[in-house]
Amino acid sequence: MKQLPIGIQSFEKIRTNDYYYVDKTPFVKKFENGGYFFLSRPRRFGKSLFLDTLKQAFLGNKELFKGLHLYDTWDWDRKYPVIHISFGSGVVDSKDKLIKIIQSFIKKLAFEEEIELTEEVISLRFKELIEKLSKKYNEKVVVLVDEYDKPILDRIEEPEIARENREVLKDFYSVLKDADPYLKLIFLTGVSRFSKVSIFSGLNQLNDITLDRKFATICGYTQTDLETVFEDRIKDFDKEEVKRWYNGYSWLGEAVYNPFDILLLFDKKEFRSYWFETGTPTFLIKLFQKNSYYLPELESLEVGEEILSNLDIDNIYPENLLFQAGYVIIKDHYSISEKNYYQLTYPNFEVKTSFNDSFLRYITTPPRVSKTQLALIRAFISADTEKVKQILHSFFASIPTDWFRKNNISEYEGFYASVVYALFNGSGLTTITEDATSKGRIDLTVIIEDTVYIMEFKVKEESEEGKALQQIKEKKYYEKYIGKYKDIYLLGIEFSKEKRNIVNFEVEKL
Repeated sequence: MKQLPIGIQSFEKIRTNDYYYVDKTPFVKKFENGGYFFLSRPRRFGKSLFLDTLKQAFLGNKELFKGLHLYDTWDWDRKYPVIHISFGSGVVDSKDKLIKIIQSFIKKLAFEEEIELTEEVISLRFKELIEKLSKKYNEKVVVLVDEYDKPILDRIEEPEIARENREVLKDFYSVLKDADPYLKLIFLTGVSRFSKVSIFSGLNQLNDITLDRKFATICGYTQTDLETVFEDRIKDFDKEEVKRWYNGYSWLGEAVYNPFDILLLFDKKEFRSYWFETGTPTFLIKLFQKNSYYLPELESLEVGEEILSNLDIDNIYPENLLFQAGYVIIKDHYSISEKNYYQLTYPNFEVKTSFNDSFLRYITTPPRVSKTQLALIRAFISADTEKVKQILHSFFASIPTDWFRKNNISEYEGFYASVVYALFNGSGLTTITEDATSKGRIDLTVIIEDTVYIMEFKVKEESEEGKALQQIKEKKYYEKYIGKYKDIYLLGIEFSKEKRNIVNFEVEKL
């Protein structure tokens, strides 16, 4: 077996050692004629490796591509100077540090190329470097910028510092417009899609290929990749289970796997949330809190194009961050009156369970979350609805009073349903939110083997006691499941804002 390239972003290292490699060079070929391009993908999706592949192609390192698509399709006689900048390492916690980092990039490359720079201002030094590189090699310059937005995202919870870093980057990137006569290719990657106005002012020709179907699989592994390149590894796993856990990332084209997940799965030989655990969505959870977000909506979230296209420090939407971070993907899209709309959902089991876990761990302790989830699974399997009631009541009681004091999210009805929803999904239970029937929508349906639980949530101060179960029965939500499952339970669950807990829990078995 070949070696697994876990964490390796060097194309040369992968190709000169015995590592697996999924051939992405057909996409490299698409940039041979140059241009200005931008690509957004979530973290650990292979953006850095693709940029390095581009770099080696334009440098003319032909032997690295032997056996790959590009080897016989590229003009290897032409070699281009390449400026490769990455903001991926370290944390940029101030504009002064960012300026020093950029200065270091420029100084290092100038030294390596034996180019003397005279300009003092970093934007002018960058332009000078481009011009002198082009003249030295008598070829236009290729500029590759990896994680272009990280200095901003590093301080997204500190808007003032984020804005300062944004302005430094805006000034830096503005050089690219004036340097156009000396440029062959510009390719920028990042996690977020900041508006052109805020970052790329003047770069009107920047081609955003993030949602271009032709580039849907430019990063990530396809199902075919798993079954061919990793044929000797995937045979040891249930393919459908691998797909359920890790597939589903889509940018209007074929769905892909996150490479980090797949490589760790093959290495550790157990299913875990490898990718999700490398990042924490704390800031996003705080946004949910601020916007009184209804967590079950993430199962089927409808947004306009403007939400997905632009991220701005001064106007951040949870939906925008969710999509750009990879926590939701495009399930469907359609146009109405010449405007594009998108339906979003979780990409897979890993993200769905892990994100809901993160929500719960934000409001109480991780040991309490794990203990509660395990107890819930056992209670549902044994159809012990009284136990389910006790477990839920105990969990709400475990949320610290201090948390409620600092947050007003508990004041809206959706909070209680969001907590229950997160508990069930974080447990890995099969759930259906906003379950459609001919007479309305079920708040939440839980399915365990041959048993189905139909749930309706109410806040008691806003409705009379007993209304939750009454609604299920009056609208006959259960009819769609009669004959399909052995046992059907109806659960009316009612909360009190004052008591911050369940005050009425009614059960009826059909």
